[in-house]
Amino acid sequence: MELNISDIASQCINEINKKIKNLKNLNIIVAGKTGVGKSTLINYIFREQLAETGIGKPVTQHIQMITKKDVPLTIYDTKGLELGRDTQKEIKSEIMDKIKECLYTKDENKCIHCIWYCVNTASDRIEEDEIEWIRELSEENRETQVPIILVLTKSFSRSKAREFKDYIDSLNLNVCAIVPVLALEYKIDDDYVIKPYGGEELIEIMGELLGDELIPTLQNVQKAAIKQKVKYARGVVATTVTASFAEGFAPVPFADAALLVPTQVAMIASITVAFGLKVDKGIITSFISSILGTAGATIAGRTIASGLFKLLPGVGTLVGGAISGGTAAVITTALGEAYIRLMEKMCLGEIRTQDIKSDEAMSEMKKIFKAELKRNK
Repeated sequence: MELNISDIASQCINEINKKIKNLKNLNIIVAGKTGVGKSTLINYIFREQLAETGIGKPVTQHIQMITKKDVPLTIYDTKGLELGRDTQKEIKSEIMDKIKECLYTKDENKCIHCIWYCVNTASDRIEEDEIEWIRELSEENRETQVPIILVLTKSFSRSKAREFKDYIDSLNLNVCAIVPVLALEYKIDDDYVIKPYGGEELIEIMGELLGDELIPTLQNVQKAAIKQKVKYARGVVATTVTASFAEGFAPVPFADAALLVPTQVAMIASITVAFGLKVDKGIITSFISSILGTAGATIAGRTIASGLFKLLPGVGTLVGGAISGGTAAVITTALGEAYIRLMEKMCLGEIRTQDIKSDEAMSEMKKIFKAELKRNK
């Protein structure tokens, strides 16, 4: 059985598109007074510079809905909380109406999944009217139980942010979490710059609060917590291996090594979706070619198997010249880990999309795959 690399890359792209289409939509209300840094926070946490490039559409007098094509995320941004008590009450009513409206439709893609209330740490205070507003919102939300997170924006000083967090915590506002965040790097002088932080913690907390069906969406749309993406992607690899190559797996003849491909295609697609990167057929083709060590369009299944076994002698059980479940698991794990490393490097800017076809990048991918094979055998 021959393996056509171009066909496999096409299968991957089709599977990626299918998985993206099937993602649930994540809906978040972001509230807070003007100037607290809501737009900066949104752009720090989520990909595609949503607050700048997304389409804003008024849905009530004080709430604007922000969306962007091909991003399964809707942000409901509040306006006017600084305008006085009457306006604050109107906004609270509009938020609760939106929560109940979406809840009663029983459409998961329209439900409000979380509320972020933003407070400016740099101001070193939370206004009395804000405290009262949050308490009232929490009380009215008791039945609907949409998680509320207080995000302490502009947390330039970590120690000051901790003190502010402790103070707000002592107010017993009945919120799920209080998270200090610095969404933009802050330059003290030429020699000292405070890097953004808090995104990892915020995404981790979101992951704990959201249902399992929304975790793939959360990982797809967020860009602030690369470690969380890696952790999730490794879970995809582990689940793939356990489900496909555990006890009961029938050994695959060397010549039919390509029979493993559909499982691995689905795994690579899920990993790609989690990282939220724009991956085209050329990137997938380059990755597969570098792993298999070939520049040709096709490769025989027996050639694949024999090449892999040179990299991991003695691994798995050879049953009549076949690939056992144990060996298939090692190969698939190494493939998944190598692809995760590629996605991670692309997210961090260590490998640019345009450089993936270069000899240097392909050599590095091959090296990573070999290292993962040895580590997992």
